Amino acid sequence: MKLKKGDKVLVIAGKNKGQSGAIVRVLTASNKVLLDGINLVKRHRKPSAQNRKGQIVDKPMPIHASNVMLMDPKTGKPTRIKIVRDADGSRERVAVKSGETLK
Repeated sequence: MKLKKGDKVLVIAGKNKGQSGAIVRVLTASNKVLLDGINLVKRHRKPSAQNRKGQIVDKPMPIHASNVMLMDPKTGKPTRIKIVRDADGSRERVAVKSGETLK
């Protein structure tokens, strides 16, 4: 997977299409990413000894990696990513649209 924690991405498909946010967690086994404040669902929390009242909590759920696209650091528009090897053999992620190197 070419996406990493902290990357700014744009949702390109699904109910949250058009929203952008940062990746909080990458789930490589299921090829999904968890975005900050996007794809929220309601979860019911039962009352407990610490929390006397039950409540409804918004919880972010993972989105498939194919439904998000990395934002170009130079232009701020969505772009694809390619992996380029240097002369010393190290790998770098490069934005296809601008050629800008990603951290």
